[in-house]
Amino acid sequence: MTRPNSKYLHPNKIENLLGTLSMLYARENRSDLQRVLVNALIEVAEGVTYDRWDGGQHGHAVTLVLPSALYVDIAREKDTLEEAIRRDLNESNVVAGEHITSVFLTSIPDAGEDWRHRSGLLLPTLRNIPADAQNRIWQEGRFRVFLSHKAEVKKEVAMLKETLDAFGATCFVAHEDIQPTKEWQEEIENAFVALLTTDFHDSCWTDQEVGYAVAVGAPMIAVRLGQDPYGFIGKFQALPCDWNEAPIEIAKLLMKAPSMVDGYISAVAEYKSDAEYPSFDRGNSLAQLLPEIHSPS
Repeated sequence: MTRPNSKYLHPNKIENLLGTLSMLYARENRSDLQRVLVNALIEVAEGVTYDRWDGGQHGHAVTLVLPSALYVDIAREKDTLEEAIRRDLNESNVVAGEHITSVFLTSIPDAGEDWRHRSGLLLPTLRNIPADAQNRIWQEGRFRVFLSHKAEVKKEVAMLKETLDAFGATCFVAHEDIQPTKEWQEEIENAFVALLTTDFHDSCWTDQEVGYAVAVGAPMIAVRLGQDPYGFIGKFQALPCDWNEAPIEIAKLLMKAPSMVDGYISAVAEYKSDAEYPSFDRGNSLAQLLPEIHSPS
């Protein structure tokens, strides 16, 4: 919703303010406005404007991201609803020197090309993905994990990818396995891991990846590596660990998925059939996940 350690007070109160407005709209029978607030994901852009009036005023922009079906219902009256919510937020504000300068209503994009198919107008096409392209990214028979990260930690992420592979998870490393300009969205499949290092939010691509993962409902793991979860992933409990602990802690959470257990079993089988002398360290690492197979979900 807002960045940790914000110097502003208003954004930290936005959830409570919207909750109060929801009750007010219910009392006034404004179900159109209440539906927007109840179903929205909230993003706040802090300090987008400033003027010297009345001792100095900092303005924040609020974006309310709606499910596409709801957005279609209110699209024709969007401007009116935005202005009403902006006005009511400011009337409820008790923070001196801060106000909401604008409210934007937008929608979560449909996953993949579902909206095209639902239209009934899409002409039949054949989309062939070469086998070598798939094999370059994903290892067959393994649990698929999308790793979202800042470029500055690509060395650490490469080591994380290698270790998770040994546990039975094949990892897609954003911006390494495929360029952001290509259809990386299709690679968010089994699980999405956000590696929240300092200034994760400042990347050109990480927020887009997070937003898409939330939109398609991908299982989410937020790993706190210097940055607390925020915005769309603010509701997810963070996994606190360092880079050394990250592989085993992430793998333990992934083991709640049956397909990850299958990948783990495949990794154990490969370890046992290794032509070289089995690695004690690798065997010990694999053994750490055995208790997780029967852990309650």
